[in-house]
Amino acid sequence: MDWHVLLYVLAGLLILVGLVGILLPLLPGVPLMFAGMLLAAWADGFRHLGWGLLSVLAALTLLSMALDFWATAQGAKRVGASRLAMWGAALGTLVGLFFGLPGLLLGPFIGALAGELLVLRSLRAEAIGQATKVGAGTWIGLLIGIVLRFALAFAMLGLFAFAWWI
Repeated sequence: MDWHVLLYVLAGLLILVGLVGILLPLLPGVPLMFAGMLLAAWADGFRHLGWGLLSVLAALTLLSMALDFWATAQGAKRVGASRLAMWGAALGTLVGLFFGLPGLLLGPFIGALAGELLVLRSLRAEAIGQATKVGAGTWIGLLIGIVLRFALAFAMLGLFAFAWWI
């Protein structure tokens, strides 16, 4: 098999895994997509994608990562989440991976809620209400981050496809 074909297949796999990684917070989705696009450009000898467009794609990758952190932090900050709630959300996401889509949806919420309850050291109604608010705020921030990642990822795919086939 021609090594160019192998490189194109690997590039395509990186892009596909990157798309999946947009939903799974543990996979660096957009950076994997960029790596696939860079590999395809390299395999092609940079005939279709030059350094200018690759620089734009790299900037969009960095913007995606920054927006993801910003959205999650803003969601948590707006409701007064503690650091332990943020760690709980991350751990909940990790554990949620093993439970499919319901785990991915509920894991961050449950983790943030548990983290906040540990900080508040109370199971009174007020504490549970605050922890629920923190869990929801963190979850909404994560959701906004996913939406922003999807938007930037598809913008990158559009630029890549346009440059490759036009």
